[in-house]
Amino acid sequence: MTLKRSVSTSIARALVGIVMLAVTACGLALLTLSGSLRDGAAINVAGSLRMQSYRLAVDIHQNHVDLVPHIADYRASLMSPDLSQLDRWWVPPAVREQYHALVDHWPQLENLLTRGQTAEYLQQYPQWVRQIEHFVQLLQRYTELKMAVAAGLSLAGLLAIVALCVWTIRLARREVVAPLGKLIVASRHIERGQFHYPPLDVALPNELGELSQTFRSMAHQLERHYQQLEQNVAEKTADLTRANRRLETLYACSQILTTQRLSSASLTTLLSLVQEREQLVCLQLQVDAHWQLQQGEPQAALRWYQRPLPLESGEACLRWQAATALPAEPLMESIAQMLARALWLNQSEKQHQQLLLMEERATIARELHDSLAQSLSFLRIQMTRLKHTMLSDSTQAPAIIAEVENGLTDAYRQLRELLNTFRLTIEQADLTAALQELLAGLRQQTAVPLLLDCQLGSQQLDAPQQVHVLQIVREAVLNAMRHAQAASIAVCCAHTADGDNLIEIRDNGIGIASTEEPEGHYGLTIMQERAQRLNGVLQITRQPAGGTCISLRFPAAPTPTH
Repeated sequence: MTLKRSVSTSIARALVGIVMLAVTACGLALLTLSGSLRDGAAINVAGSLRMQSYRLAVDIHQNHVDLVPHIADYRASLMSPDLSQLDRWWVPPAVREQYHALVDHWPQLENLLTRGQTAEYLQQYPQWVRQIEHFVQLLQRYTELKMAVAAGLSLAGLLAIVALCVWTIRLARREVVAPLGKLIVASRHIERGQFHYPPLDVALPNELGELSQTFRSMAHQLERHYQQLEQNVAEKTADLTRANRRLETLYACSQILTTQRLSSASLTTLLSLVQEREQLVCLQLQVDAHWQLQQGEPQAALRWYQRPLPLESGEACLRWQAATALPAEPLMESIAQMLARALWLNQSEKQHQQLLLMEERATIARELHDSLAQSLSFLRIQMTRLKHTMLSDSTQAPAIIAEVENGLTDAYRQLRELLNTFRLTIEQADLTAALQELLAGLRQQTAVPLLLDCQLGSQQLDAPQQVHVLQIVREAVLNAMRHAQAASIAVCCAHTADGDNLIEIRDNGIGIASTEEPEGHYGLTIMQERAQRLNGVLQITRQPAGGTCISLRFPAAPTPTH
């Protein structure tokens, strides 16, 4: 559509016309007023000429000495800039002629005064004053004329602006407001989904006509798109309903695999759920020779679909028959992946349990080797000595027997400590709980308060590390209970600034005399060996304020040596 009369251009022209009228009227009025700025001064100067004429007459009668200066003042007033500006082309001719007459006549009067012909001056004096009064009246009429012209120009400009504004308002109401109102009504109908609305002004030869025609075309297209969108929404809603049902199926299958132990019963429940919700004819799961599960009866006329389940060891396959294969295909792919992961996790868990069992057995064997094996070897040596002594010298037999009894007592004590340590390791995987259980057993053997402050997380140590730590803590606490004469014993576990694990056992007793262990005692030596297996350092220091501090520092992720 070609625009014949742009409404924006018409309104812009009207606004430009209004601005131009306002500027022109204001400019002319301001120009007229600016020309009247010095009219008052001119009238005052002209009036002063009459007063100065009277003063010259008085000076003549009184023979005043200031006559000559007053004559000069009169000449300066007559030729002042306020009166000289009247000699312009726009000044009325009567004003200019009267001013020229005064300027031309004054030299004659001035000659009479300077020559002393005062009588002639006094004779011409009344006529001169009347000329001045007539000049003042002309100046006053000229000023009033300029004010009238300024008022007339302002009034004419105001009337023209009002007329142009009225025309612009009518144009805007006819070609802008009315079409826009119809467009608003039509847009509200479209907003409510009603594509039948009152007719628009499409015949207007301006922007609103083109906009109305475009809006009508857009509304027709929008109606078609709206109908198509409703159809698409219905299809997507059906797809979302199916997807939601499948998600619920997947969630239910996930719940079965995660909340129940993997077995034939749980897998049968899962297959039954999938077969029922997806309306499958038959569903089979084959995992090596362990599980051969089936839900539904197979039909020879239907095609079998299958998905292999990738396993590290063995083979597994999920097979099904469906009346419509395509809708169930993505869901069955997800279920197959879920089953494969569950089977893999089950195998990994079994392998992990086997590794844990082997690790526990290795830990027990190492602990028995480091404790009971040494004690039994010592008893074996003592028994050999006892045999030789019984054959050669019976006087040393009682001492050897006493050593054997002490060795048996020490071996029995170590056996009890090992049993307590292994029980804590198996039942309490958390280091804090294991230490609390350890100190709870030791509190029954002493009245000294045993304090614990453990800042290490539950997953900081593995089983072998935990055994070494518990044995070191047990040995240090027992030594403090037996020899330190302490009022309190504290066990603190924390991280160092370098990220290492730090375990300290402090007491406020008498302090350790020497780190050299007496003959026949191996507690401190075994503690040092355990610290080395943790790749750590064990320090035993005597505190300045009294008491002993046993400090064990080892890396957060050590590689224990066996």
